[in-house]
Amino acid sequence: MAHVVDTHVGKRIRQRRWLIAMTQERLADVVGIRFQQIQKYETGANRVSASRLWDIARALDVPVAYFFDEMPQECDSRGAAKYNVPDDLMSDREAMELIRSYYAIPEHQRRSLFELARVLSDVA
Repeated sequence: MAHVVDTHVGKRIRQRRWLIAMTQERLADVVGIRFQQIQKYETGANRVSASRLWDIARALDVPVAYFFDEMPQECDSRGAAKYNVPDDLMSDREAMELIRSYYAIPEHQRRSLFELARVLSDVA
């Protein structure tokens, strides 16, 4: 399981790269690595060394601190971000209503809603 910091830095690399319309291949060329390594950084599968992060920051024209902006401050002992989830989710009325409503949506629309929720939770 990737550490929350590695995942966050990877997401910030991807967000900035998309923002300036740079491909993974182009970023890899500028930094001097293979695009597969950029993919691994962006997913958090591989950690980015300090010197490589410096190179990526220069290629994306941002300060190194950019990659740590909006970083979740609370993590558990494994480095996973803590979420404000009730201890007993099944006794939470709002959660149960959400689940019932979710499964009342036709499957193809439900999948789209699920993907939207994942994107929004990644940004939050």
